[in-house]
Parts: sequence; structure tokens; C-alpha cells
Amino acid sequence: MNQDIQFLKALQNELKTQDNDGQAAPRFWTVGDYEWVEAREENAERYSVYLPYIAESYVLDDYLEEIKDDSELSKEALTELQEIEDYYEDAIEWIQKYIDEEAELIPERKVHIIQPDTMFLTKAEAKRHIKLNKHHYTSEAHTYAMTAWRAPKVERLLKILETFDWKSITVSK
Repeated sequence: MNQDIQFLKALQNELKTQDNDGQAAPRFWTVGDYEWVEAREENAERYSVYLPYIAESYVLDDYLEEIKDDSELSKEALTELQEIEDYYEDAIEWIQKYIDEEAELIPERKVHIIQPDTMFLTKAEAKRHIKLNKHHYTSEAHTYAMTAWRAPKVERLLKILETFDWKSITVSK
């Protein structure tokens, strides 16, 4: 029981003194990150190529670099690739000619996401989680503060945790 009270006292202090990241109470932290999603052509920040014959997608620029090292391609194909690699439409035509005739060019843009199944009472705990689980996230993962909007029980619980007078409790041994 005493260890639980010590834990709650430490949590209370942390809740009262941590940065709120400009977020209204009641607040909690999640993991924010970024992912690439399909986009309209005019919003594209990069392109990927989808190869139906192997059911895989690759970032186009990375894929073209990888192909250059492919010794199975003819000199003619590699020479042609050198000439067109900066033009996406030409690049997809080249891939369709030499790699997969059904290949598709996919415009993508990077979007901010909130990782599912992440919820922390303190920013420090969220930071620790990201550090210990970085293999699940991109290098851009970060803490992301959120408000538990119109959640009266969460609001009441956090208010109790932040304001309870722990000196008023006597622990019998």
C-alpha cells in the first residue's frame, strides 16, 4: 500500500510539473508519426511503383537506383534508364518495358498519424516508450499531446491525481 501511495505522489508531482505542449486539460500523450499514403497527382511528394507480378511496391527513386546494380539487364536497357530516370512518366514506361508491363506509378504524400494503441499519462512515459520501441516507428516518431475532450470521468480522475492531499492519509502498518 505504501509503495502505491509513493507511486501516486510521484505521479502527482509529474502531472503538475510536466510541459503541457499547449494542450488543454485533461491531457494525455500518444505517439505521433508519419506515413506515406496514396495522393492525387498534384499533391504528390514522391512516387512509388507497384509491380503486380511480385505484388510489391517500392519508392520509385530507390527502385531505380537498385535496378542500376542489376547485372541481368542488358546494356541497352541500362543506357536507356540513365537517360530517363529523372522523368517519372518515362521511368514508368521503362519499367513497363523491361520489368513488369503492368507496373503502376503511385503518387504519395506524407501525412501525420497518431499511432493506435498508445496512451500515456505523462510525456516522459511516452518518450520512454518511443525510445524502447523505436523499431516499431519511423525516425520521426514523437510525443503528441491530446485532450480527452468531453470525457468527464477521465477529467475527474486526472484532477484527483493532480490535487489529492496525500498528507491527509494515514497508512497503518
